Amino acid sequence: MSKQVLIVDDSPSIRQMVEATLKSASYGVTAAKDGQEAFDICNGGKRFDFVLTDQNMPRMDGLTLVKSLRTLPAFARTPIVMLTTEASDEMKAQGRAAGASGWMVKPFDPRKLLEVAAKVMG
Repeated sequence: MSKQVLIVDDSPSIRQMVEATLKSASYGVTAAKDGQEAFDICNGGKRFDFVLTDQNMPRMDGLTLVKSLRTLPAFARTPIVMLTTEASDEMKAQGRAAGASGWMVKPFDPRKLLEVAAKVMG
């Protein structure tokens, strides 16, 4: 069975580009339009090998999503990478403190995204 990835972004075009990139490497992809939708999917029992989330979204931002997912036993060790336009050291530090595994800045390079996915999922 292929590795399962959850992508979380309020931009339909970003979701489509990330999904196409990951599917090209045979990953299974589930997409959510904001942190709340992603948390509801995860809290409903669906498991993922990797979560890739934006920071700035309506209803629940990425840092809040990371903190929330880390409270679920099934997601305590799941790799969670932020994919965002936020690039400040302060924001990255907040991400690490929340439990994020890594940070990528938009716009993303599809090859780099696949490298990161392969690395974090072993």
